[in-house]
Amino acid sequence: MELLVRLQEVLEPGIFTPRGVYDGRKNLFSIRRYPFENDTRTFDVTLGNTPAQDSPGNAQKPKKGPKGYKVKLTKVAEINPELLSQFTLGNQSHAEEILTTITALNIVVRMEPTIRYPFNVRSFFTKDERQDIGGGLELWRGYFQSVRPAIGKMVINLDISTGVMYRAGPLIDLCLQFLGKNNAAVLSPTQGFPERERLRLQRFVSGLRITSPLGPQAGRPRGIRKLTAAGASALSFTPRDGPATTVAQFFQQTYNRQVRYPNIVCAELASGAVIPLEFCDVVEGQIMRKQFPQEKTDAMIKFSTKKPADRLNSIMKGLGVLSYGQSEYIRAFGLDVATQNPLVVNARVLDPPRMLYRGSQGSVTPQNGAWNMIQKRFYQSAVVNGWVVVIYDPRFDDQATQKMVQELSKACRDTGIIFQDHNPPIVRHNGKENVGEQLKQAGKDLFQSKGFPPDLIVVILPQGSADIYRAVKYFGDVVQGVATQCMQSQLCARSSPHYFANLALKINTKLGGINTILSSLSTHIIQDQGAPTMIMGIRNIMIDSTRSPCLSLTSMVANVDSHCTKYVGDVDITNGTSLDLLDLAMYMIQAFTRYRNDVEYQTRLLPKRILIFRNAISPERFCQILHHELPSIKEACTKLSVDAKITIIAVSRPRHVRFFPNNQGDADNSGNCTAGTVIDRDITDPVEMSFYLQSHAGTIGTSHPTHYNVVYDENNFTQVIILISPTANILMVPTRPDAIQELCYGLCHLSATSTRTISIPAPLHYAEVALSRAKCHFDSEHNFMPIHPNMRDKMYFS
Repeated sequence: MELLVRLQEVLEPGIFTPRGVYDGRKNLFSIRRYPFENDTRTFDVTLGNTPAQDSPGNAQKPKKGPKGYKVKLTKVAEINPELLSQFTLGNQSHAEEILTTITALNIVVRMEPTIRYPFNVRSFFTKDERQDIGGGLELWRGYFQSVRPAIGKMVINLDISTGVMYRAGPLIDLCLQFLGKNNAAVLSPTQGFPERERLRLQRFVSGLRITSPLGPQAGRPRGIRKLTAAGASALSFTPRDGPATTVAQFFQQTYNRQVRYPNIVCAELASGAVIPLEFCDVVEGQIMRKQFPQEKTDAMIKFSTKKPADRLNSIMKGLGVLSYGQSEYIRAFGLDVATQNPLVVNARVLDPPRMLYRGSQGSVTPQNGAWNMIQKRFYQSAVVNGWVVVIYDPRFDDQATQKMVQELSKACRDTGIIFQDHNPPIVRHNGKENVGEQLKQAGKDLFQSKGFPPDLIVVILPQGSADIYRAVKYFGDVVQGVATQCMQSQLCARSSPHYFANLALKINTKLGGINTILSSLSTHIIQDQGAPTMIMGIRNIMIDSTRSPCLSLTSMVANVDSHCTKYVGDVDITNGTSLDLLDLAMYMIQAFTRYRNDVEYQTRLLPKRILIFRNAISPERFCQILHHELPSIKEACTKLSVDAKITIIAVSRPRHVRFFPNNQGDADNSGNCTAGTVIDRDITDPVEMSFYLQSHAGTIGTSHPTHYNVVYDENNFTQVIILISPTANILMVPTRPDAIQELCYGLCHLSATSTRTISIPAPLHYAEVALSRAKCHFDSEHNFMPIHPNMRDKMYFS
């Protein structure tokens, strides 16, 4: 960014008038064609004006002037903004040139703040509101902005964000804050500064830009490469015109500055120069791009979380910082941004579905996304013939164990789960040994004593026992194929009825029960027996691997019952970025048919409709769904003689989209929009059916909605009507897709482990949980192991 600013404003202002906008990477956009021969030209650009002189570390290198750079500009394309205009009117489909135009507009509105403030992709940060969180770090309030197409117009999505910054000031203070010390002597290797701590500190400050008041480049920011292993009095070098000397002696002789801490480590810069920490100052406004310290998470959440009214006020203040009307770049590109008030959009609130439990009195209607199970029993209860309790926390004594067994048994009985054995065997083990063998032996002992294997293994874990947890899930999911339920010992000890009630929700689902269903009036789409419906959730992530540069984990779940509450799931690992879902899809269809035949109807029913919820997909990747994933699912249908109409819905949770109630009477108790709020006009996709749904109730902070985009539809959910705009332009506007919206909202009530609505439909949530659980399915050699056959037909991931 510095290079392009210097090129346009200092070196060649005649050529770059009006100035182009730069994305900080490789793209420069201009409103005119530059007069370059063959549409390309290379410029020589330098930063800084002072030649380097003697300094510790580079004194033996020849003198040289400021570093020079070559900036080559080549015309690659021209943008036709009329295509974007037609797109917002619904007369033009998605195209690469439209995406490029939107990218250019984003860079135009970001150019001014990215020159003036620290920035990170689509956010920039100011020091007007900041908080010291210790460890050498500060949190700065920032502003996110993104230009997006809407129906008949372009809009700017503006929100607040948070930046993690290095604390400016003396570098030595920053180092001590990071280490949690207040005495500079702790940085001395000769006084016991551990090498591991020096390396930890080095990782923290490497790349950090500092200035020094001394030397030929005084005041110019330079980057730290590493920390020296010795102090200034122990580091020696030989200047060009003199005898060998130490770094401390050099600064005394050359700059008449005595090093106060000659024994502590020094900063070595990218140029090779070595400077004592006390002569270094950290440049203000540097974003910390390394891994955020986990122990600072609570401080980050507290700083970032704002109630809806407060968040909206902060956003409106950001308009003053942005000053769109004063940006020369916005004016040069002929843009006008209306900033008087936030955009008011049309919204409505969907009625909640009715939840059904067992018995004639077993129905409840959620209120603002929540309900309770008081005096309610699961719609279909599981039966536990035998179970075992395995304890890995030595502090969890016999009294606590007996109390846990009683509380868990009571919670399960109250909800309808049938325990045939109320006195399970209890064994204690050391988690540092072979966990899998220990669990296997516990199952064998139960079989020998009672004649049947365990249906459930309850495992009590100490705090910070991620390794034991992974071993338990690997044993249960992969090796033995038995349901496991892990519990934190400190939570068990508190004996909260709510905690054990939540465990009952999980246990019933894992063992084949059904917690609740939606009434048929709420899900008439999926409960049409003339057209059996399968709902899939698909999630995938790229993973790091030394064996393959492109490895991805993919999870798929699908319902097998007519209520869309019982799911089967599987996970597969593939090479490459294009997903082949053939095998997973075939298994889901076979499980669907098998369950309908063996359990529900005793007849072989094939799905007639397949609805697929796909995780966050950007518009640029919709073609991957249509060209790679959809054909593999259709191939699975063909191989199994299934004639089903397919609908694919891409689901994303945009972090920076927020809706605020226009009237206080429309808000819930937290000040957020009420659960069930849907927006399907004004700011949605101009061409394809899309809508925002805020399905969950607000708790703390400002809730963000979920965005649904129907990218493929054979079930006619995307019928459109024609509206005439006030300017007489014809707009193709999707109708309010009540049926699909109500289905999505209903599915958000069906998370088996909660009595609150969740932010995404249950099948996609299950796919996410199954994918997260797949991290436990790697053996000791880091090979991914398939799920045990016993578990594929169970909701082991609940």
